[in-house]
Amino acid sequence: MSDGAFRVALTFDAEHPDRPWCPPDNAERILNALAQRDVKATFFVQGRWALSQPDLAKRIASEGHLVGNHSHFHARMPMFRPDALVEDVAEARRAIIDVTGVDTVPWFRFPFGDGAEDQDALAALARTGYRDTRWHVSLDDWEPWRTGPDIARDAVTGALGHGDGAIVLLHTWPGGTGEAVPHIVEGLASLGASFVTLGQLEAES
Repeated sequence: MSDGAFRVALTFDAEHPDRPWCPPDNAERILNALAQRDVKATFFVQGRWALSQPDLAKRIASEGHLVGNHSHFHARMPMFRPDALVEDVAEARRAIIDVTGVDTVPWFRFPFGDGAEDQDALAALARTGYRDTRWHVSLDDWEPWRTGPDIARDAVTGALGHGDGAIVLLHTWPGGTGEAVPHIVEGLASLGASFVTLGQLEAES
């Protein structure tokens, strides 16, 4: 695989942090690294985060990244009644459209991945026009002990191990991720990777 081209979709959950080591400029650092290397990624944006960080949310959209919905309150969605789940997703959609001008349908990711195997949650989500988006490579980048070099190494190894079409899960707030992104891009590009949004990956499949 290292001798040929393969596609990698970097995806970032943009949400309020809940762990230590959250540099205030971390999301900007990630966006700067992507822009410098002309890499387009996919950002699943929490509705409340978009309202609290409108300039960042607008920048994600204006720089050509695919914008998805990451719920409004970032709660464990199987705990919601179906109608409440639908309203949470709809509230996030309205907030993101108001801030960015971009509609996020059909791209959705359950907070914590919790709901991806829950048939009631999936059925409620389907009523909104969205579908859940999973990943192939998870790096535990939210853990404060995960350093930039660790995250970068494991991202490259995981994407190579999966092969073409690997979807990598990252977050916008951990300091380790801010450190890792330039090295992830450079490491994978040196091995022949091209970077695509989830929309491009689906269109090319």
